[in-house]
Amino acid sequence: MNPTPETNEPKFGGMDRRTFLRTLAAAGVTATAGAAFMLPGTNLMVMPNSKGYLVVDMAKCMGCVSCMMTCSMVHHGEASLSLSRIQIQQDSFQSFPNDIHMAVCHQCEDAPCVNACPVEADHVDIVHGNIRTIDPDRCIGCTQCIDACPWLPKRLQFNPETRKVQKCDLCANTPYLDEKGGPGGTQSCVKVCPTGAISYVEKMPKQHDPYAYNVNLRDQGWVELGMTDKDFKLKEG
Repeated sequence: MNPTPETNEPKFGGMDRRTFLRTLAAAGVTATAGAAFMLPGTNLMVMPNSKGYLVVDMAKCMGCVSCMMTCSMVHHGEASLSLSRIQIQQDSFQSFPNDIHMAVCHQCEDAPCVNACPVEADHVDIVHGNIRTIDPDRCIGCTQCIDACPWLPKRLQFNPETRKVQKCDLCANTPYLDEKGGPGGTQSCVKVCPTGAISYVEKMPKQHDPYAYNVNLRDQGWVELGMTDKDFKLKEG
């Protein structure tokens, strides 16, 4: 079962990015390092890019769920698969490497979840590297952001305990992590993965490309074992 994006259409009201930026300039609007804002006279939202992203290598993932457990631990103080913000799916009817899928938030360039939130709880956090995150104090649990996420499985989760929505914040707000998280800091899932199947990068993966977040993280040792991209096709990210 391969997760697929529900849509790969541009998020600029039908315009390509270059035309969109020209429209911004003509309207006298410049994108600064501030929060997301609506382009005057349109329903288009402008937001600064995130300064960090998670990418994965499905061929290295063992499905051990260490990343899920630590994600829950650093955010909530308990090891719970249902409270994790990173998701591992296993399909017993598939053979390696298509039996495991690791779903990470894309920190989308033009995040539809941010645009969908009616109370601005889902927002661009300029204090923590422009990550797309959710303020639990403002969230009303309407789940419109979940519905707006273009990826399956959805990269936002409804927390049944708080009745709020949560999503990956690159460990920026982790009360149980004894070190700095977020862009420029530690990402707990990257730190604990025993095979190095998750990596933090600062360069934005290609948007609207379903394979862009699934990359080759294998070193020479894996190549010597025959684990190269010639042996199998990478799954969608």
